[in-house]
Order: sequence, then structure tokens, then C-alpha cells
Amino acid sequence: MIEKWSIEVNRGVWMRQFKVKDIPENSYFSKPAYLDDRFIVFAPEIPVAKEYKKMLIDWEFQELLSDGEPGWQYHPETGESAPDAIEGIRPNDDDKLNEARELYAAIQKYTEDLFSGIIQEGTLEFNPVAEKMKEFYDTIRENWRFLLRMLRDVDTAGNYASGASVASDDDASSRYYLASHGVKSAIISLIIGTYLKLPVHRLIELGVAALLHEIGMIKLPARIYLNRGTLSPQEHKAIQTHPILSFNMLKSFGFPLTICLAALEHHERENGSGYPQRLTGEKISLYAKILAVACSFEALTSTRPYKDAKDSHTSILDLLKNVGKQYDDLIVRALVFSLSIYPIGLYVLLSNGSKAQVVDVNPENPQFPVVQIFDELKPDGRIQTLETSASGVSIVRPLLREEIGSP
Repeated sequence: MIEKWSIEVNRGVWMRQFKVKDIPENSYFSKPAYLDDRFIVFAPEIPVAKEYKKMLIDWEFQELLSDGEPGWQYHPETGESAPDAIEGIRPNDDDKLNEARELYAAIQKYTEDLFSGIIQEGTLEFNPVAEKMKEFYDTIRENWRFLLRMLRDVDTAGNYASGASVASDDDASSRYYLASHGVKSAIISLIIGTYLKLPVHRLIELGVAALLHEIGMIKLPARIYLNRGTLSPQEHKAIQTHPILSFNMLKSFGFPLTICLAALEHHERENGSGYPQRLTGEKISLYAKILAVACSFEALTSTRPYKDAKDSHTSILDLLKNVGKQYDDLIVRALVFSLSIYPIGLYVLLSNGSKAQVVDVNPENPQFPVVQIFDELKPDGRIQTLETSASGVSIVRPLLREEIGSP
């Protein structure tokens, strides 16, 4: 593997980290490669020559930052690569996707155990959870693209249905549901928070708030929030008490007020249509604003007992329609520029007839992400990667579940 995936904020752009020793000699980066947040080492027309690599290593510069890819071939006559095409230099992404699955399973198991412990012991300490979240954040930061792709694969396969595939009793189903929603919301919240350049200690708080924001649900009968039918007026009122229950529980456990307020306010909306306090605009805390967008996106894109999942593109459009009404414009913008209009993990049909999966964002234009074609594998096992564009290959629409097959 020549690259280490990570999140670096540079000029508002999500960067990736490349080990100098692993970058192929005489290859070109598709976009500028940086030594730090300002100094460009390689422009697209400059090859990664052997002597340059040796010089960087001798000077003890071990890594470069770029939102492009090495392996791109520059053509002096046109100044461009082959039209809209960047040949993938990774043989496949199976190893990284497997690592993402293992990471998600570990966070999921940890969160389920947290809920079990609360139910059995009636208490929870902030510091151990914060330390664990810091550990998770470090790995999420390195694997977020693969986590998003893995989560879309899970949902596409229909394996997430309130824990039905992993739990046979109501208590286990409840823990699985609450943990899954918390973990996915935490991943999305941390991606948004990193884009917004929140300092690490605030990202840890945000991650903990996302992980535990539905903790009050354990005080309600699981049959209510796992209900496959229409809720009665009494059940609907009961559901709307869970932010207050979450706030009271986290406060009683000694969690920071910022986390308690995030749990209390995550269902508040910019126009005052939310609950439980019908807060508006600036009266809603930042963590709650982020959670409102992250949780809504997670809910839209996930299967529930009472609904099917929407594709992530449609879900992004739904959120954009409610900018300024229900959701903060800055937060939705951060989600869109982090995930793109066609979010990472989405399976799409291209204008050239190929089927592909979105694997990376285009920080300059969220309408044209980077995709990997999965129905045209190269004989040598390489995966073709395309930068979609308005003038070249573009995305026509998301693929239906039955159209995806086995990528």
C-alpha cells in the first residue's frame, strides 16, 4: 500500500498522506503535492524523480500531502491526463475495506457494551469514554473513506434492520439499534467537525455526544422505537421525551454540559419546528446542530423497521432542501463538501454506461466526485479510477439495489 489515508485540513480541503518512500518513481500527482500546508513539492507537470525522492528522505521528510493521486501520466502536449481518467494504482481495496469492517465492528461492540453496562449498573464515567473516543477518532481519521464505503455496502445488502440480522430478542435488538445509530452518527459528525476545523478536544466531545445522544431511549420500551407500524399519540409523545431523558442521564453521570446539551437539542431545528424546546437558530448549540444533520443523514440512508433506506444522493438533496429551514447552512455545506453531492460509497451509473462506486470527493466541486469502475476490472487486477466532470464522464444517477450485483 503506497498511501496512508487520513484527514488533513488544508485550505478547507481534505488531504491524504503519502509515504515518500512508497511513491512510484517518475510518476506524477494528479493534483499538487504539499510538504506542509503551504509548500508545493510536486505540481502535476513535475515527475517524482528518483533524486527528488532521495533528497526528501535525506532531509527526513517522510510524507507528502495531496488531494490527488500519484500514478497519473502527464502529457506535455495537452497538459492533461487521458480524458477524465486516472488509472488506479491500488490492486484492490479489499484489505482497507476489511480493516474498516473490523474497526466498525469494534466500535459497535464497545458501544453495545456501554449500553449494557448502563442498563445493568445504572452509571457511566466520562473519562474512559472520552479516552476510547480519542482512540477511535485517530483510526476513523485514517479510514473514513473506507468506513463510508463499507457502511453503504452493509445497508445495500440489507443487513441492517434494527439488529434483526444479529439479534433475536428485544433487549439485544435495542442495544444493536441504539449502538448502530450512535456509531454511524459519530462517524459522520466527526467528518463534519474535522471539515469545520474543530480542535481535537472538541472533536472528542462531539464524538462522545454523537455516540450517546440516544441514551435516554433505554428508559423507553424497545417496542416503541422498534415499532414497524404507526405510533399511537401516546407512543409519539413518549419518543419525544428521549432528548430530556438523555440530558438528565448524562448530567447525572457527570458528563460535560456541552455533551448534555447536544443530547438535549439534537432534535431542535433552525425554524423552531423541533423538540423538546422548539429552539431556533443561534439558540441551538453547535454540537446539536452538527448532530441534527449527521443523525438525519444517517436515518435517511439506513433501513428502519418502518421504512427502507434512501440512497445517499437523494438524502443529501433532502437535507439541502431544508437548509435554512430545519438545518444550519454551514453544517449542511460541510457535509456536502466532505461527502460530495454523490456521497462516498454510493453506487452510480456513469454517462459512458459503466457502473461505479464513489470513492473520494472533489474538493473543488462536490458535484463531480472520484469513482471506481467495478464492471471493467483490468487484466492485471488494477481498478480504474475516474474523476467525473461536466465535460467528460459524469454521473447519470444512483444505481438501484438490484442493478448493483456483486462489485
